[in-house]
Amino acid sequence: MTHAIVLVQAERTALADLGGQLAEIPGVAEAYSVTGEWDFAAILRLREQDDLAHVVTERLSRLPGIVKTQTMVAFEVYSRHDLEALFSVGE
Repeated sequence: MTHAIVLVQAERTALADLGGQLAEIPGVAEAYSVTGEWDFAAILRLREQDDLAHVVTERLSRLPGIVKTQTMVAFEVYSRHDLEALFSVGE
């Protein structure tokens, strides 16, 4: 499984609708509006590495109102469950 975070900068006129549109894309597990230089962060969970290019270039970046994106691919995933298991060793 491939995990990625896509940061999205959007036109001001698209902000109201874009979060919901991002969340509807297959492969987007979660979409957040965020503060700072970027307007949204989309969390992608994909079966194959090859799916990432399709989702980002064919689906996500073609939504109306997207100015630019930056994609970060996760090397390792640390969930709360993993961290709790790590610190409970020997209990």
